[in-house]
This record gives sequence, structure tokens and C-alpha cells, in this order.
Amino acid sequence: MSRKYRIYDQADLQFMTYATVDWVDALSRPAYKDIIVESFRFCQEQKGLQLYAWCIMSNHVHLIAKADPGPKLEDIMRDHKKHTSKALMKAIAENGKESRREWMLKHFRKSGGSSQFWQHDLHPIWIRTPEVVERYLNYLHRNPVAAGLVKEPEHYVYSSAGSYLGLPSMLDVILI
Repeated sequence: MSRKYRIYDQADLQFMTYATVDWVDALSRPAYKDIIVESFRFCQEQKGLQLYAWCIMSNHVHLIAKADPGPKLEDIMRDHKKHTSKALMKAIAENGKESRREWMLKHFRKSGGSSQFWQHDLHPIWIRTPEVVERYLNYLHRNPVAAGLVKEPEHYVYSSAGSYLGLPSMLDVILI
């Protein structure tokens, strides 16, 4: 992760965004988003991720999160991105119905044979007041509405918006 975007207070909430390389719409299929959801669940259960809000779009992910005392949020997120990068590349490669498979795999391959699915940075923003938390929470949950995917935030299943209204979600989140 770049020094420019460091998480300086691991104990406070952070709004984070991370995107695919060149903002490629690689997360357009539910199976690919499910990989990210499962990784969130694992990081909550095994690594100390406290996930307060989330939204998975076709080319980027937004989170409001912090870490349990002890583990560093940036380490959890590094591991999450590394795992999902490998899993997503494998899922794309094995998906015979993926019309853009060869193009995406070639696009994400770097010279030397290794691959990079995610951009390096998380763009963390330290959020400390209830007003700022609410602003980023609304921004995060309204992202699918702004993209024209749904009419109401709670209708988008790949976000925590429904959880805030007591509706089923793809992931059980710890609410603020």
C-alpha cells in the first residue's frame, strides 16, 4: 500500500475505497462479488475485521471498517485484497460463460507472468464524528442508486444498506 494512503489510527473508523486495475468492470457477475463477500466474512471471523458498512460495485468496493485491538486494518485489507485477487483471477479463468475472459486475464497480467487485479491503494479516510460517518454511509449506500442499478439503496443486495433496515443481506455486518 502506498505511503500516501496510510491508516494512521487503526482504532478509529475508516472509509476505504479500492478499485480494479484501470477501473475495469470485472465484478459484473454475482459469482465474482460472492468471492469478496466470503472474504469479508472470513476476515470478520478470523482476522478481526469490524465491518460497519460495505458496497461492491462492478469495478470498486467501498467499506467503513476498523480492526479489533491488535491486528492492523491495513494488514487485514492487504490479505483480503491478495486473497480475492487470486480467487477472482481463477474464477474468471474458469468461467466458460465469461465473454471477456481472455481480455480481462490479459489485462490483469503484468509482465513476468504475475497478475494484479486490484489497484494498490485503499484511499482510507479517517472518519471520527457521527456527521462524517453518516455522510460516508449515505454516499456508500447510494452508490448503486447513482449508478442506475436500483431505485433505493436497500434493493442492492451487494451492500449493507438493507441490513440497516433489517432486511436480508449477503453478509451479516456489525452495525454502528
